[in-house]
Amino acid sequence: MNPLTKNLEGPIKRIVFLQRKDGCIPWTEDGVFDAWNHLECVMALNTLGYSKEVDLGFSYLKKNQLNDGSWLGELGSTLDIDEKKGTFINRDIESKVYFRDTNFAAYIATACWHDFLINNSVDRLTNNWEMIEKAINFVIENQMEDGSIRWAAKSLEAPKDDSLLTGCCSIYKSLICAINCSSQLNRENPNWTKSLKKLENAIKNKPESFDKTWESKKRFSMDWYYPVLCGAIVGKKAEERINSQWNKYVLNEKGCLCVLDQPWVTIAETAELAIALIKIQKKDKATELLSWINDYIDSDGAYWMGRQVTEKVFWPMEKPGWTSAAVILAYDALHNFSKGSKIFLDDHLI
Repeated sequence: MNPLTKNLEGPIKRIVFLQRKDGCIPWTEDGVFDAWNHLECVMALNTLGYSKEVDLGFSYLKKNQLNDGSWLGELGSTLDIDEKKGTFINRDIESKVYFRDTNFAAYIATACWHDFLINNSVDRLTNNWEMIEKAINFVIENQMEDGSIRWAAKSLEAPKDDSLLTGCCSIYKSLICAINCSSQLNRENPNWTKSLKKLENAIKNKPESFDKTWESKKRFSMDWYYPVLCGAIVGKKAEERINSQWNKYVLNEKGCLCVLDQPWVTIAETAELAIALIKIQKKDKATELLSWINDYIDSDGAYWMGRQVTEKVFWPMEKPGWTSAAVILAYDALHNFSKGSKIFLDDHLI
């Protein structure tokens, strides 16, 4: 194994362990599933050459995609935690609530473009094209007049017409990847480009488009760095955005907070922030940031989800696959050990 990737053995083994025989990669053992976090793990597997597991991951999504192009998924962020054990309390089948999340659906394009960058296979991209096309059409069908994209398809569980800044930034990146996939296959769809421009305008110029019906999500660090991570805000404005809020969201020598009002450093957010730093030419700072999370590794080499820094305990006592995946993708962006290392660093249309 490449010496640069040797310290990622624990994280990748965690993801392989979590993948079920049918290809599904849940958050944790017997945990919830959503397509976005599943695909984050697929990308990490692809980065380190686990081709069999990657194919299983794509195959699972292909078999379970709904007719409208979406996937049913749970919101793991709403799970209760057993206060004594510090672990997620998974819902029984009768009480599970599923959503058709637009961001979760769009991410298939990012994962497939990443797969193309790594494997340079038109056949593989063609094989996944129908899945990409259906998913992206589902997403843009949920675009609202202000350019933002509804967080989930309307249902009894998701009645409100509203959008999330972080989710829309992720969709922005996925639309770029989708358009690149379509260009590679000579199957361009002008509606996708129009949708991308409308979304970009909403992210850059219409803050009122987000959090219209619920409490503002600005307390979440992702709302701070995702516009930079996903390429919607670039150049000097991107650097100014990161610098202006750094001391609010980052605890020195500990990592990036998940939310402002809790002393809770989360490893995935810290890894994603490192990629955003690389994008604004702060590679040394990204290296330093990633070095801080070396203290958040379990004995099996996998990363804990987060650390409550006041109580000095890992919280929750969980090691989601997507946490390890985010770290793998961050190290690849930093050290360039796979052909897909530029997936979040290059936001250009081909």
